[in-house]
Formats: sequence, C-alpha cells, structure tokens
Amino acid sequence: MHALPYWRLSGYYFFYFAFIGAFSPYFGLYLQSLNFSAWDIGLLMSQMQLMRLFGPNLWGWLADHFGQRVAIIRLAGAIGLAGFTAFFWLDKLPAMLVAMAVLAFFWSAALPLVETLTFDHLREERGRYSRIRLWGSIGFIAAVMATGALLDVAPPVAVLWVCWVILVGILVYALTLPEAPPIPHARDAQPIGDILRQPKVVALMAACFAMSAAHGAFYVFYSIHLDAHGYSKTEVGLLWSLGVVAEIVVFMFMARLSKHFSLRVILLACFAAAVLRFLLMGWGVESAAVMIFVQLLHGLTFGAYHASSIAAVNQWFPGKAQGRGQALYSSLSFGAGGLLGALISGRTWEWLGSGWTFTLGSVFALIGLILIWGWVGGNAVLDAPERAKTSDPVQ
Repeated sequence: MHALPYWRLSGYYFFYFAFIGAFSPYFGLYLQSLNFSAWDIGLLMSQMQLMRLFGPNLWGWLADHFGQRVAIIRLAGAIGLAGFTAFFWLDKLPAMLVAMAVLAFFWSAALPLVETLTFDHLREERGRYSRIRLWGSIGFIAAVMATGALLDVAPPVAVLWVCWVILVGILVYALTLPEAPPIPHARDAQPIGDILRQPKVVALMAACFAMSAAHGAFYVFYSIHLDAHGYSKTEVGLLWSLGVVAEIVVFMFMARLSKHFSLRVILLACFAAAVLRFLLMGWGVESAAVMIFVQLLHGLTFGAYHASSIAAVNQWFPGKAQGRGQALYSSLSFGAGGLLGALISGRTWEWLGSGWTFTLGSVFALIGLILIWGWVGGNAVLDAPERAKTSDPVQ
C-alpha cells in the first residue's frame, strides 16, 4: 500500500507559503525604506510574476520529459536561497533586479511540480488535498504575524533575515520529499493542443489571468496602503492573517461546497466577490471594519477560486499532460496576470492614487466574471467517475 508522506508534503507547503507571508506584505516596505519609487517597487516585485510567466512551463516540460520532479524541486530550493542571499549586499535597482529574477525563476519552478507530486501521492484520496494545502495557509499566517510584530520593533532590514530563514526551511523539506510514480490515465496520449482548444479551458485560463491581474495592486501595495493610513505593522499583519484564516475555513469546507454547487457557480461567486473586494479596498481604507470585511472575502477570491481552478486543471489536463497543465495555469494566472497587475499598479499608484488603482483591479475581476459566465458552462464540473472516486470534485 502506498504510504502518504503527509508531514513532509505539509511541511513543504508550510514553509513555501510562509515565505509568501513574510515577503509579499513586507518586502515592499523594505524597498520603500531604501527610497525606491512606487514604479521601482512595482518593477522589482513584478519579477516574481515575470518569471512565473515562462519558468513553470520550462520546468513542467523538463519534469514531464525526464521524470525528475523532485530533483528540480531541490535545485529550485538551493538556487532560490542563493539568489535571495544576495539582497544582504545589494541596494541598487539594476543589481536587485538581477537577484530578484534569479530568485523568482527558480522559486517559481517548485509549486506546480509539488502540486502534481502531491496529487500522485494522494492517488485515490484526492479529497485530502485541502488538508495538506491548509498547512501552507498556516505557514502564511505564522510568518505574516511574526514578521509584522518584529517590524514594529526592528528596522525594515529584519525582513531579509526572516525570509532567508524560511527559504532554508523550504530547502530542508525539499530534500526530504519522496518521488511518486505518476498515475496512468486513459487519456495519457491526448495531445495538449486538443485540450487547449476546448472553450471551457480557454475561458478558465483567461479568467485566471484576469483574477491575478486584479490582485496585482493588492500583493504589491496593500501593506503600503494600510501603512499610509496609520495602521501599525502588527495591524497590517493581523489583516493579512485574517484573509488567510478565511482561506483555511474555505479549504476545510470545499468538499461540502462541491457536493452542492457546480464549478461554475463557485467561480462566479469568487469573481463577484473580487469585484466588490477591490472597490472596498481602494475606497474604504479609513474604516477598520471595512478592511476586516475585505480580508474575509479573501476566502472566496483566493481560497475557493484557487481550489476550484486547480482541481479543474487537474482533471482537464490528465495523465502526462498534468505537469504542463499546472505550469500553464501558474504561468498565465500568477505569472502573466500578476505581472500585468503589478506593472499597471506601479504606474498608476502615484498617477491616479490608491482608490483608482484598486478600482482597476475590480475591472479585471469583472472581465473574469464575464468569461466564466459566458464560456464555462453549467455542466463544467468534474466527471462523474472522478467525482465518485475523490468525493471532492472541485478541491
């Protein structure tokens, strides 16, 4: 019987998302302390999305072609750590762009491969995916809270040490991950081009692109936005953590939700929530109650959205196409969409102001809503055999 390496997979997710929890909310504040402009900050932070545009596709192709997923995950951990270490000596834009690109290119390689590795280890128990993935959310909360509290009493450079220690943890767990043989699938021979020509696949990928573009200003400037309106670093951390708590709750209930609602209905709710969320984020920042509500919506705009999207990709790109399907999802959404959102927000933040910058995020979410409404039909759920096998069809 195949033994599930639950704690090794969970530990990797914990540290991987802990890095995001320390890096995304606070690295922009560190760059601001070095007197970088909003455009420079947006440009630097956008390297994470730029490398996710093509990096995962390259790594996914290599993993599918050579079958060395774990080796690539370990290589990504080692070189990502080395790239980040350079930040301790750098404070000029050109050199920091290079270091950020190296970090992002290798760091982006890991997660799509770990996702496929996790599903292959789960085999007939794919309903347990959320129970592993939620450790990533726990890691994010631990990191965002601890880093926020630390930065209330320590200089901004402390964020470098926190991120460096977390990247060491990622590497340590990468070295412990065991390989799993890919699960044979009846449609292993299906050309990936045939999959990509399906309207529901095109619509979902385009909508995911729009959703990540909608989040661009959030991931780059939300902490700066709160800081400029008098929120302490601890309060910033609490708000980020609240969003991830909402995400964890959604992960825990996805199995039940998926039994009562189709993929289309769940995604429509997620995109509608995103339209509202970014409008309130831009214009309601003076109210702590509004910001609390905004972060609770993260349970839909990321938790339910990501769980549904990744499960759809997992089925619609079966067998040997799964690695490239997950890589394509990562590249088009977190890569291309995130890059566009980060660059646009970097340009509009000082030109139009925070309110209109977040409003543009709502426009992107509305575009995604229209795509799901028009092209991901009401029958776009996992196939009946898969539903019975996993008991968690849109997780």
